[in-house]
Amino acid sequence: MDENICKLIQRTPAGIPLLDLHVHLKGGLTLEQTLNRARRDGMVYGIAVNCGRGFPVQDDAAALAFSTGMQGHPVFVGMQAEGREWTSVISAHAAGEFDYIFTDAMTWTDDNGRRMRLWIPEEVGAIPDPQSFMYTLVARTVAILESEPIDIFANPTFLPAVLAADYDSLWTSERMELVTAAAARNNVAIELNDRYRLPSKRFIEIAKAAKCTFTLGTNNSGPGDLGRCEYGLRIAAECGLGADDFFIPGASGSKAAARKSEAFLNP
Repeated sequence: MDENICKLIQRTPAGIPLLDLHVHLKGGLTLEQTLNRARRDGMVYGIAVNCGRGFPVQDDAAALAFSTGMQGHPVFVGMQAEGREWTSVISAHAAGEFDYIFTDAMTWTDDNGRRMRLWIPEEVGAIPDPQSFMYTLVARTVAILESEPIDIFANPTFLPAVLAADYDSLWTSERMELVTAAAARNNVAIELNDRYRLPSKRFIEIAKAAKCTFTLGTNNSGPGDLGRCEYGLRIAAECGLGADDFFIPGASGSKAAARKSEAFLNP
Protein backbone atom coordinates (compact mmCIF):
# COMPACT_ATOMS: atom_id res chain seq x y z
CA MET A 1 0.00 0.00 0.00
CA ASP A 2 1.21 3.48 -0.94
CA GLU A 3 2.78 5.47 1.93
CA ASN A 4 0.52 8.46 1.27
CA ILE A 5 -2.57 6.27 1.69
CA CYS A 6 -1.31 5.02 5.03
CA LYS A 7 -0.84 8.62 6.17
CA LEU A 8 -4.35 9.52 5.07
CA ILE A 9 -5.79 6.61 7.02
CA GLN A 10 -4.18 7.97 10.17
CA ARG A 11 -5.57 11.51 9.72
CA THR A 12 -9.16 10.76 10.64
CA PRO A 13 -11.58 12.12 13.28
CA ALA A 14 -11.41 10.24 16.58
CA GLY A 15 -8.80 7.96 15.04
CA ILE A 16 -11.40 6.03 13.00
CA PRO A 17 -9.87 5.15 9.63
CA LEU A 18 -11.81 6.59 6.69
CA LEU A 19 -11.45 3.29 4.90
CA ASP A 20 -14.43 1.92 2.95
CA LEU A 21 -13.69 -1.70 2.07
CA HIS A 22 -16.98 -2.50 0.31
CA VAL A 23 -17.01 -0.48 -2.92
CA HIS A 24 -18.08 -1.91 -6.28
CA LEU A 25 -17.44 -0.65 -9.80
CA LYS A 26 -20.99 -1.19 -10.97
CA GLY A 27 -24.01 0.78 -12.12
CA GLY A 28 -21.81 2.85 -14.40
CA LEU A 29 -19.28 3.79 -11.70
CA THR A 30 -15.78 3.82 -13.16
CA LEU A 31 -12.43 3.47 -11.44
CA GLU A 32 -11.55 7.05 -12.40
CA GLN A 33 -14.76 8.36 -10.87
CA THR A 34 -14.10 6.33 -7.73
CA LEU A 35 -10.58 7.70 -7.33
CA ASN A 36 -11.87 11.24 -7.83
CA ARG A 37 -14.52 10.65 -5.18
CA ALA A 38 -11.91 9.28 -2.78
CA ARG A 39 -9.79 12.40 -3.17
CA ARG A 40 -12.80 14.67 -2.77
CA ASP A 41 -14.12 12.95 0.35
CA GLY A 42 -10.81 12.08 1.98
CA MET A 43 -11.55 8.36 1.80
CA VAL A 44 -9.49 5.31 1.00
CA TYR A 45 -11.43 2.64 -0.86
CA GLY A 46 -11.27 -1.10 -1.13
CA ILE A 47 -12.56 -2.03 -4.57
CA ALA A 48 -14.21 -5.45 -4.51
CA VAL A 49 -15.35 -7.86 -7.21
CA ASN A 50 -18.07 -10.49 -6.75
CA CYS A 51 -16.64 -14.01 -7.01
CA GLY A 52 -18.63 -17.23 -7.13
CA ARG A 53 -20.78 -19.40 -9.33
CA GLY A 54 -22.99 -17.25 -11.54
CA PHE A 55 -21.16 -14.03 -10.68
CA PRO A 56 -18.84 -11.82 -12.76
CA VAL A 57 -15.78 -13.73 -11.54
CA GLN A 58 -16.06 -17.51 -11.27
CA ASP A 59 -12.58 -18.79 -11.99
CA ASP A 60 -8.95 -18.05 -11.23
CA ALA A 61 -8.24 -16.38 -14.56
CA ALA A 62 -10.91 -13.72 -14.04
CA ALA A 63 -9.97 -13.26 -10.38
CA LEU A 64 -6.30 -12.73 -11.16
CA ALA A 65 -7.15 -10.40 -14.05
CA PHE A 66 -9.15 -8.18 -11.70
CA SER A 67 -6.47 -8.18 -9.02
CA THR A 68 -3.73 -7.41 -11.53
CA GLY A 69 -5.80 -4.65 -13.11
CA MET A 70 -6.04 -2.82 -9.79
CA GLN A 71 -2.31 -2.85 -9.15
CA GLY A 72 -0.70 0.59 -9.17
CA HIS A 73 -3.89 2.36 -8.11
CA PRO A 74 -4.26 3.84 -4.60
CA VAL A 75 -6.85 1.30 -3.46
CA PHE A 76 -7.09 -1.96 -1.59
CA VAL A 77 -8.27 -4.90 -3.69
CA GLY A 78 -11.06 -7.00 -2.22
CA MET A 79 -12.89 -10.19 -3.10
CA GLN A 80 -16.56 -10.53 -2.25
CA ALA A 81 -17.09 -14.25 -1.96
CA GLU A 82 -20.61 -15.23 -3.05
CA GLY A 83 -22.50 -18.33 -2.00
CA ARG A 84 -21.08 -21.22 -0.10
CA GLU A 85 -19.47 -22.78 -3.18
CA TRP A 86 -16.92 -20.05 -3.80
CA THR A 87 -13.94 -21.99 -2.43
CA SER A 88 -14.52 -24.62 -5.11
CA VAL A 89 -14.20 -22.17 -8.02
CA ILE A 90 -11.42 -19.91 -6.66
CA SER A 91 -8.09 -21.41 -5.62
CA ALA A 92 -6.04 -20.53 -2.55
CA HIS A 93 -3.40 -19.01 -4.82
CA ALA A 94 -5.82 -16.65 -6.59
CA ALA A 95 -7.54 -15.70 -3.34
CA GLY A 96 -4.17 -14.89 -1.81
CA GLU A 97 -3.56 -12.21 -4.44
CA PHE A 98 -6.35 -10.08 -2.92
CA ASP A 99 -5.77 -7.78 0.04
CA TYR A 100 -8.80 -9.18 1.86
CA ILE A 101 -11.86 -11.38 1.36
CA PHE A 102 -15.37 -10.82 2.66
CA THR A 103 -18.67 -12.61 2.51
CA ASP A 104 -22.09 -12.53 4.13
CA ALA A 105 -24.79 -14.95 5.27
CA MET A 106 -27.29 -13.87 2.63
CA THR A 107 -26.95 -17.03 0.48
CA TRP A 108 -27.34 -20.49 1.96
CA THR A 109 -29.20 -23.78 1.71
CA ASP A 110 -31.79 -24.76 4.28
CA ASP A 111 -32.21 -28.19 5.87
CA ASN A 112 -34.55 -29.23 3.05
CA GLY A 113 -31.91 -28.54 0.39
CA ARG A 114 -33.46 -25.28 -0.79
CA ARG A 115 -30.85 -22.68 -1.76
CA MET A 116 -31.98 -19.12 -1.18
CA ARG A 117 -30.69 -15.59 -1.49
CA LEU A 118 -32.22 -13.65 1.38
CA TRP A 119 -32.58 -10.37 -0.51
CA ILE A 120 -34.86 -11.98 -3.12
CA PRO A 121 -38.39 -12.40 -1.66
CA GLU A 122 -39.39 -14.97 -4.29
CA GLU A 123 -36.58 -17.29 -3.20
CA VAL A 124 -37.24 -16.82 0.51
CA GLY A 125 -41.00 -17.28 0.25
CA ALA A 126 -43.19 -17.37 3.34
CA ILE A 127 -41.57 -17.99 6.72
CA PRO A 128 -44.24 -19.62 8.89
CA ASP A 129 -41.84 -20.21 11.80
CA PRO A 130 -39.50 -17.21 12.26
CA GLN A 131 -37.80 -18.76 15.30
CA SER A 132 -36.86 -21.87 13.35
CA PHE A 133 -35.60 -19.68 10.52
CA MET A 134 -33.43 -17.71 12.94
CA TYR A 135 -32.01 -20.90 14.41
CA THR A 136 -30.90 -21.96 10.93
CA LEU A 137 -29.64 -18.48 10.00
CA VAL A 138 -27.46 -18.26 13.10
CA ALA A 139 -26.16 -21.80 12.58
CA ARG A 140 -25.26 -21.06 8.96
CA THR A 141 -23.64 -17.77 9.96
CA VAL A 142 -21.49 -19.37 12.64
CA ALA A 143 -20.46 -22.12 10.19
CA ILE A 144 -19.37 -19.50 7.66
CA LEU A 145 -17.31 -17.66 10.26
CA GLU A 146 -15.72 -20.86 11.52
CA SER A 147 -14.89 -22.53 8.23
CA GLU A 148 -14.56 -20.03 5.37
CA PRO A 149 -11.31 -18.12 4.72
CA ILE A 150 -12.71 -14.60 5.16
CA ASP A 151 -11.32 -11.44 6.72
CA ILE A 152 -14.60 -9.53 6.97
CA PHE A 153 -18.23 -10.47 7.60
CA ALA A 154 -20.38 -8.15 5.47
CA ASN A 155 -24.05 -7.16 5.68
CA PRO A 156 -24.16 -8.56 9.23
CA THR A 157 -27.51 -9.57 10.75
CA PHE A 158 -29.38 -9.02 7.46
CA LEU A 159 -32.92 -10.36 7.51
CA PRO A 160 -35.24 -10.98 4.55
CA ALA A 161 -37.92 -8.36 3.97
CA VAL A 162 -40.66 -10.52 5.44
CA LEU A 163 -38.87 -10.52 8.83
CA ALA A 164 -37.04 -7.18 8.81
CA ALA A 165 -39.65 -5.36 10.91
CA ASP A 166 -39.05 -7.83 13.75
CA TYR A 167 -35.26 -7.39 13.77
CA ASP A 168 -35.03 -6.33 17.44
CA SER A 169 -37.03 -9.29 18.74
CA LEU A 170 -35.56 -11.91 16.42
CA TRP A 171 -31.93 -10.90 16.92
CA THR A 172 -31.79 -11.74 20.61
CA SER A 173 -28.68 -11.10 22.69
CA GLU A 174 -27.99 -14.84 22.79
CA ARG A 175 -28.01 -15.07 19.00
CA MET A 176 -25.80 -12.01 18.69
CA GLU A 177 -23.34 -13.49 21.17
CA LEU A 178 -23.07 -16.73 19.18
CA VAL A 179 -22.22 -14.80 16.00
CA THR A 180 -19.82 -12.32 17.59
CA ALA A 181 -17.99 -15.04 19.52
CA ALA A 182 -17.42 -16.96 16.28
CA ALA A 183 -16.16 -13.80 14.57
CA ALA A 184 -13.75 -13.07 17.41
CA ARG A 185 -12.43 -16.66 17.50
CA ASN A 186 -11.67 -16.54 13.80
CA ASN A 187 -10.32 -12.98 13.54
CA VAL A 188 -13.16 -11.91 11.25
CA ALA A 189 -13.97 -8.20 11.30
CA ILE A 190 -17.59 -7.02 11.42
CA GLU A 191 -18.69 -4.63 8.69
CA LEU A 192 -20.63 -1.48 9.59
CA ASN A 193 -22.78 -1.48 6.48
CA ASP A 194 -24.20 1.76 5.10
CA ARG A 195 -26.54 0.28 2.51
CA TYR A 196 -28.62 -1.65 5.01
CA ARG A 197 -27.75 0.36 8.14
CA LEU A 198 -26.52 -2.80 9.82
CA PRO A 199 -25.74 -4.13 12.31
CA SER A 200 -27.65 -2.58 15.21
CA LYS A 201 -26.02 -0.64 18.01
CA ARG A 202 -26.71 -3.52 20.40
CA PHE A 203 -24.92 -5.98 18.11
CA ILE A 204 -21.89 -3.68 17.87
CA GLU A 205 -21.75 -3.32 21.64
CA ILE A 206 -21.80 -7.10 22.05
CA ALA A 207 -19.18 -7.49 19.31
CA LYS A 208 -16.95 -4.90 20.96
CA ALA A 209 -17.22 -6.73 24.29
CA ALA A 210 -16.19 -9.92 22.47
CA LYS A 211 -13.12 -8.02 21.17
CA CYS A 212 -14.16 -8.11 17.53
CA THR A 213 -12.73 -5.64 15.06
CA PHE A 214 -14.78 -3.63 12.58
CA THR A 215 -14.71 -2.14 9.09
CA LEU A 216 -16.68 0.49 7.22
CA GLY A 217 -18.53 -0.66 4.11
CA THR A 218 -20.83 1.07 1.66
CA ASN A 219 -21.98 -1.84 -0.53
CA ASN A 220 -22.93 0.62 -3.27
CA SER A 221 -25.06 -0.24 -6.29
CA GLY A 222 -23.52 2.54 -8.42
CA PRO A 223 -22.20 6.11 -8.18
CA GLY A 224 -25.38 7.49 -6.61
CA ASP A 225 -25.11 5.66 -3.29
CA LEU A 226 -21.34 5.78 -2.78
CA GLY A 227 -21.41 7.92 0.33
CA ARG A 228 -18.92 8.64 3.07
CA CYS A 229 -19.88 5.78 5.38
CA GLU A 230 -22.23 8.05 7.29
CA TYR A 231 -24.00 5.25 9.13
CA GLY A 232 -20.83 3.44 10.01
CA LEU A 233 -19.08 6.52 11.33
CA ARG A 234 -22.11 7.62 13.32
CA ILE A 235 -22.76 4.26 14.93
CA ALA A 236 -19.04 3.78 15.60
CA ALA A 237 -18.97 7.07 17.50
CA GLU A 238 -22.11 6.15 19.45
CA CYS A 239 -20.51 2.85 20.46
CA GLY A 240 -17.19 4.45 21.41
CA LEU A 241 -15.13 2.69 18.75
CA GLY A 242 -11.64 3.99 18.04
CA ALA A 243 -8.69 3.30 15.79
CA ASP A 244 -7.69 0.10 17.58
CA ASP A 245 -11.13 -1.38 16.95
CA PHE A 246 -10.76 -1.27 13.15
CA PHE A 247 -9.29 -3.79 10.76
CA ILE A 248 -6.86 -2.51 8.12
CA PRO A 249 -5.74 -5.05 5.50
CA GLY A 250 -2.09 -6.00 5.93
CA ALA A 251 -1.63 -4.04 9.14
CA SER A 252 -1.29 -7.09 11.35
CA GLY A 253 -1.49 -10.84 11.07
CA SER A 254 -1.85 -13.05 8.05
CA LYS A 255 -4.65 -13.03 5.50
CA ALA A 256 -7.52 -15.42 6.02
CA ALA A 257 -6.71 -17.05 2.67
CA ALA A 258 -3.40 -18.14 4.19
CA ARG A 259 -4.74 -18.98 7.66
CA LYS A 260 -7.44 -21.25 6.24
CA SER A 261 -5.91 -22.39 2.98
CA GLU A 262 -7.25 -25.91 3.60
CA ALA A 263 -10.77 -24.58 2.93
CA PHE A 264 -10.02 -24.24 -0.80
CA LEU A 265 -10.68 -27.16 -3.11
CA ASN A 266 -7.55 -26.25 -5.10
CA PRO A 267 -4.23 -24.92 -3.71
